[in-house]
Amino acid sequence: MNTRLLSPIVFALIFSLSLASCSQKLDTEGLNIENWKADRYGCKGLRMQDMQELERIKNNFLGASNQALIKTFGRPDRVELVDKSQSFFFYFLEPSPENCEGLESEKEPLKVLFRMNAISKVSEVTITDLNP
Repeated sequence: MNTRLLSPIVFALIFSLSLASCSQKLDTEGLNIENWKADRYGCKGLRMQDMQELERIKNNFLGASNQALIKTFGRPDRVELVDKSQSFFFYFLEPSPENCEGLESEKEPLKVLFRMNAISKVSEVTITDLNP
């Protein structure tokens, strides 16, 4: 095979793979992402203001990559690795007693759980006060 022809093909392949690996921010429609990112662990109560909108659009995030979630919502409040094939990203909607100053509560806070499959794609989005 001609090496002159092979070089552009290899370059095109590498270029297309690098474009595919870049993740973009997700469309969050009516969510106030600035408030979301400013309300780490839900301590300020800003995330709860968008609860209805989040409930409405949560399934739009199915299939998104973990990097796209981080670019959109910021670093997760907690990450839990269940086994080699799945993990969870936690974003607290209500204040987390473990992380918010001066807050004591016996009930689990409401949170959004993004279940990530083995290839780091969202397979489930749940709004709950239960832990996985």
